[in-house]
Amino acid sequence: MTGKKLHNAEQLFLALVEHTSEIIVTMNREGIITYINPAVEKILGFRDKEMIGTKGFELVHPDDIKFLTDSFNVLAMDTNAPVIRGEMRLHHKSGSWSTFEAVGSTLIRDNVIESIIFNYRDITERKQAEAKQQQTLDSLKKEVGVAIQVLVSALDARVPYMAGHQSQVNNLACAIATEMRLTPEKIEGIHLASFFHDIGALSIPAEILSKTAKLTDSEYDLVKKHSQSGYEMLKKVASPWPLAEIVYQHHERMNGAGYPRHLKGDEILLEARILAVADVVAAMSSQRPYRVALSMEVVLEEIKKNKGILYDSAVADACLKLFLGKDYQLSK
Repeated sequence: MTGKKLHNAEQLFLALVEHTSEIIVTMNREGIITYINPAVEKILGFRDKEMIGTKGFELVHPDDIKFLTDSFNVLAMDTNAPVIRGEMRLHHKSGSWSTFEAVGSTLIRDNVIESIIFNYRDITERKQAEAKQQQTLDSLKKEVGVAIQVLVSALDARVPYMAGHQSQVNNLACAIATEMRLTPEKIEGIHLASFFHDIGALSIPAEILSKTAKLTDSEYDLVKKHSQSGYEMLKKVASPWPLAEIVYQHHERMNGAGYPRHLKGDEILLEARILAVADVVAAMSSQRPYRVALSMEVVLEEIKKNKGILYDSAVADACLKLFLGKDYQLSK
C-alpha cells in the first residue's frame, strides 16, 4: 500500500472510530493508553484527552483485572494471538460500575505488534435485564415448588397407596436423564413433568383408584384417561418445557402398544420415554390394592425383556445401569 493510500485508510479508520458508540482503546506494550475515542466521555464521563497516557487497567474492576492482564499479555507477546473476548466491569467517573463486552486484538505492522486494541461495548442494560429475568424465573420455580407440594399432597390424600410415587418417579427419571447426559434444561423439564405426570388421576373416582378387585373394561378405560386429563389440565400453562405433552405421552410405548394415542418410536418425546420407564419401575415395585409389591429383580427383568419393544433402548440401558451397576435404590 502506498503512503497516500495508507494515509487515506488511516483517516477513514479514524473517522469511523471517532463516531462509533463503543469505547475503543489502543495501548502500547507497556499498557499505556495511546488513544481512546470520544465515546468514553459519553459512556463513562472521562474526557478522552485525560485518559491518554494513563494505565489501561485503572478503570477495570478488581475482580476483572486478571482477565484483562492475562488477555493483554497474550496479545502483547504473540503476533498470531487470536481475538480474545470476555466481559468486564469499568467504572464511571461518578464511581458507579458498568458491564462491557470486551474484544481484544492486535495492530501489527511489518510483523511487529504496534498496539493492543480493546473494544468495549456497554451491555449493562442487557445484564440487568438478564438478572431480572433470572429473579423472575427463580420466583416462578418457588411458586411451582409450592404447587407441586400441594398437588402431591392432594394425590396422596386421594390415593393413599400412591404416597411417595411422584417422588420416586421424579428421582429415578432425573437419575436416568443424568446418566444419559442430557442437558440441565432437559433434566429440569423432566423434573417438573414427573411431579405432574399423574395429575389426571384427580379426575378418576376414588373408589376405582382404590378398588382391590380386577377393574372392569369400562373402569380401566376410565383410568387410562388420566394422561389425557392431565394434558387438558396443563396445556394452557406457560412453560419453557412441553410439560402437558410429556404428561400426555407417559403411557405411550415404543411399538405403539401404549395409550392414549398409540404413538410409536420417535413420535414419543424423549422426556416421556424416560418418564415411562421410571413410572413402570416405581409402580411395579410398590404395593397396590390388587397385588403385592414385586421384587426389583422381577421389575428389572420386565425392563430388560421389553427393551426396544415397549421401552426406549437407551433409556432402558441407563435405568438398568443405575440399578445393576451403580446400586441405585428407589426413595422410600
